Amino acid sequence: MKNKACIIGICGGSGSGKSTVTKKLIDLIGRDKVSVIEQDSYYKDQSNLVFEERVKTNYDHPLAFDNDLLFEHLEMLKDGKSIEKPIYDFALHNRKKEKEIVEAKPIIILEGILIFNEVNLIDIMDIKVFVDTDADVRIIRRIKRDMLERGRSLDSVIDQYLSTVRPSHLQFVEPSKRYADLIIPEGGENEVAIDILYQKIKSLV
Repeated sequence: MKNKACIIGICGGSGSGKSTVTKKLIDLIGRDKVSVIEQDSYYKDQSNLVFEERVKTNYDHPLAFDNDLLFEHLEMLKDGKSIEKPIYDFALHNRKKEKEIVEAKPIIILEGILIFNEVNLIDIMDIKVFVDTDADVRIIRRIKRDMLERGRSLDSVIDQYLSTVRPSHLQFVEPSKRYADLIIPEGGENEVAIDILYQKIKSLV
């Protein structure tokens, strides 16, 4: 590591393949050199709301995130300090009491749908990547993930997609693509783009 940690932002719509790109980078770089921060972990604490109110939260809007805490944690990681990352419970629509210790490593990958919507987050990233995947592929992946991993029903996933996910993608996520240094088409299947990204990372650390 030449100096401070290198922060790589991986943005893209829900189900675009951000996690696949992240996993392939970790395979290339080595798990011991990479820490991953998911923007999803930084949804705002909603302990002041009853469950019925928490369910109504638009999780695809920039205001749903505690980006001040996220930025503070990124600054700490960049300076070589470990953090206590929040853990979000998607079944309860709220943060858990437990936290996860994340150690500072030479490379920090920040992954999320709206990380290019905050100026301070954009400024702290050394490399900004947008994973660009067709909408039909993204919705199928989201349905599978939310039903298998988050205990959602098919109807609830579709209702959420039509009411908040798709409108927010068009309003916030898609326009933020212009801030990317590199756009990766078709998620994690584009080996050439991932190799170019890997070579750039090696030149920085």
